[in-house]
This record gives sequence, structure tokens and C-alpha cells, in this order.
Amino acid sequence: MTTTARTTPARVLIAADKFKGSLTAVEVAERVTAGIRKARPETEIEAVPVADGGDGTVAAAVANGFERHEAEVTGPLGAPVTAAFALRGSTAVVEMAESSGLQHLPPGVFVPLTATTYGAGELLLAAVEAGARTIIFGVGGSASTDGGAGMLDALGAKLLDRDGDPVPYGGGGLRELVSADLSGLDPRFKKVDVVLASDVDNPLTGVKGAAAVYGPQKGASEEDVVLLDTALTHLAEVLGETEAAGAPGAGAAGGIGFAALVGLGARFRPGIEVLMEELDVASAIGRASLVITGEGSLDEQTLHGKAPAGVAAAARDAGKPVLAVCGRLAIGEKALKAAGIARAYALTDLEADVGRCMAEAGPLLEALAQRLAEENL
Repeated sequence: MTTTARTTPARVLIAADKFKGSLTAVEVAERVTAGIRKARPETEIEAVPVADGGDGTVAAAVANGFERHEAEVTGPLGAPVTAAFALRGSTAVVEMAESSGLQHLPPGVFVPLTATTYGAGELLLAAVEAGARTIIFGVGGSASTDGGAGMLDALGAKLLDRDGDPVPYGGGGLRELVSADLSGLDPRFKKVDVVLASDVDNPLTGVKGAAAVYGPQKGASEEDVVLLDTALTHLAEVLGETEAAGAPGAGAAGGIGFAALVGLGARFRPGIEVLMEELDVASAIGRASLVITGEGSLDEQTLHGKAPAGVAAAARDAGKPVLAVCGRLAIGEKALKAAGIARAYALTDLEADVGRCMAEAGPLLEALAQRLAEENL
């Protein structure tokens, strides 16, 4: 983009995701706003923090007018944690990472075989009890690979071993599964529209499944991955849902997508599309003369269902130019332009040390946004 004379102030929309480990989506918007104001104080700015279903989804919803609710639920280690969901009218945004995410594990601690999603079921129940009739179930950032067995257990399913006892928590416990009965699932969910919102469309099992692709990120060894994939396959067989195991999104968040599809009749949709609709990002794009999106790392994964790609595609369709801000840039100019992003500004442009970029992300992003404004507004 090049600087041109304007008869009216530019109107900028900031629709960015979090910088994971450094800034929330709300903080990103605040810092970008501050930087733009330093360079071009006359600019009209609208901020709509976004998310794609992973961690930060509830915060984005609350920032856009939803009411925050909290509940004490079971964390991935089995101990109580405080988790939040968002509610507006009869629509709730429930983020499984709030109850069952890696954020609830001590630093450096992973429990790939025993982490449970029981708390996710409790959080869904809390949303229904608060009046939700539509639930946007954002999944991502999970500590677990249990196929959603813990969630189903919390909702009233019976997953039993040969002695008729509940199987142990976690994907490892599914090896002991002998019988599964979903008839006891809370009947209120038959009247609830559950939307499985995810940025991945992996199947439950196989080389592209939950264990093989995402297990290592949760501390699973090669042996653990084989064990977990076998256990998830066994879960699908016992439930008689091997076809559903191959459905898009079944492998999301350690396989909780599978449980949502078969147990709650959920509909799978790309998370960023769902959140953009619910937050009416299209209207905000229509009001803007420039859209700024971004996330912590702009890379190949960004182009496959992440928030910046969704925002950029919608802006491109509306004929609006798009710039991006990020912590690090790991894709080339050609890929950026193909995604509808004219240019990306990275914190590493200002500070080569990635550790310092993360530690000082706020001030660096503000300075970066000032440069962006000077060059484009």
C-alpha cells in the first residue's frame, strides 16, 4: 500500500487474534490502536477481537458484548478449576480449553494418557443451565486425547470396563473400555443446537488423526501415540461409530470433536466462520477502509482455517485492503497475497530476539502499529 492524500480520515478495523503466550486478542487491539493514534490521531478505529475456536474464544466473545459466566469444573488433571463461558441471549460460547486445556497444567508437565475432558462436559451443562439453546463449542488447545470420553461421562454416558466400573480418565483408560451406553446423556441437549467450532478438520484416528498429529504437542511419545490411536479406534468401535470417526473435525482437540458429533449431534464448522458470523465481523468490514488482522505466528497453519485467513478472505470479498501484524512471519509474500493480505508487519522486524519479542510484545506491537500507520494511512 502507498500513502495517498485523504479528504476524510481513514476508518480502520482491527480484527486480530491473540499473540499466544504474550497478548490476548483484546490487548492486541489496544496496542495496535495506541500505535495508530500516535501516528494518525485523526483515524477512526473499530476493534473486533476475533478467535477461531481455540483458547481465547470466550474472551473474544466477551469483548464483543457477551456476558462472562464462571463455573467450577474438573480440570484435565482431575482437580477443580474455574472455567468461563460466554452468554448472550440464548447463545453460549463454550471453550473447551477453559476447562480441559494445556493452560491448566503446570509448566513443563504433560499427561497425554490421563488428561480428561470431564470438565468440558460440566461446562456445557453449566451453559445449558444458564439458558443456552445454541452452543458454539470452540475446541482447541486441549491437554487431552481421550476422544471426548470424559465429556460424555460428565453428560451422563456410561463407559464401563469388564467389571462394570467407569473406565479411568484419559485416552489411556479407553484400553479398558468394554461397553458404552449413551442413552443416559442429559436429554436437554436434544433441544440444544451444538456447533463444533474448530480450526482443524482432522479425523479421529490414523496418520492425520488426533493422536498422530497433535499427541506429541501434548507430551505423547511415539509409543504413547500408538497407544492413544489404538484406544481412540477402540472407542469408535465400541460405540459403533467408526464412520463418524472419519468425519471432518472428529479429531479436533484430542478427539472431543468425535464425542460432540456422535453424542450431541453437533454440526462441524470452521471456527473463524462461526465466530465472525456471531460477532458480525462482515458489518465491521463494510464500515472500514482498511482491515488489520493478525496473530502471534503467521505461518502455513494460518492459511488453513486460522482467524487471520478468515478475516482476510472476508475483507477481500468486500474489496477492502488488509494488513497483518504478527510476532513472527514464516510465509512469503506470494502466500500472503494469495490469502488476501497485502503486507505483514512482524515484531521480529523490530527485535530479532524471539524471546524478547514475547516478553515485550505490547510495546513492540505499539511501535509496529505506529510504523504501519505512518506507511499506510
